[in-house]
Amino acid sequence: MRDTRQPFCCRSKLRRGIFLPLRRLLIDRRGIGGVEFAILAPILIALYITCFELTIGFSVSKRVTRAAGTVADLVTQQSEVNKTYLATMVDVSKAIFVPYNSSAASISLKLTGIQVDSTGTPKVVWSWDQSNAAPYAVGTTVTGVPTEMKTADTFLVRSELSVPHELLMFLPGVVSSETRSITIGRTYFYRQRVGDSVLCKDCS
Repeated sequence: MRDTRQPFCCRSKLRRGIFLPLRRLLIDRRGIGGVEFAILAPILIALYITCFELTIGFSVSKRVTRAAGTVADLVTQQSEVNKTYLATMVDVSKAIFVPYNSSAASISLKLTGIQVDSTGTPKVVWSWDQSNAAPYAVGTTVTGVPTEMKTADTFLVRSELSVPHELLMFLPGVVSSETRSITIGRTYFYRQRVGDSVLCKDCS
């Protein structure tokens, strides 16, 4: 019978022929910079987008805080207001939001007159929102009032302001606008500045 097995030297050359290209591939460093960039680029882009979104979000949040505080400050400087005067507070808020006009167009503003009775319980005297409705029933106990402001026989004005904020670069075209939209809101309590209360003639 004829021996068809290859000699040892031939088998060794064959193995070298198979593994030599793999060995060359492992020691070849050409293009490694491109591979590293391809790995790191998505991470760097994600970090940039996150920083951009946080910057815009903080700017809108600061304007929400400033607008809510300004509105409460202006209302508490009056001894008497009406719906016409309170409606101007929406314009005040929109002015503070410039240049974020898209957010200002959807401002939600509620103002509430609160009487703290002799027992220190805060109750609604009047309330108003930008649709000229009364969001809270008269006599309802108000929650969330800071303890240090529950002084008996005092008057408070609460301003609640919120705006929707859309994440501009968070997977646009991939996720729905509802997923990319958040609401930023602030609530402020101010004491009256003039007289014993701030009355609203035509509010309920």
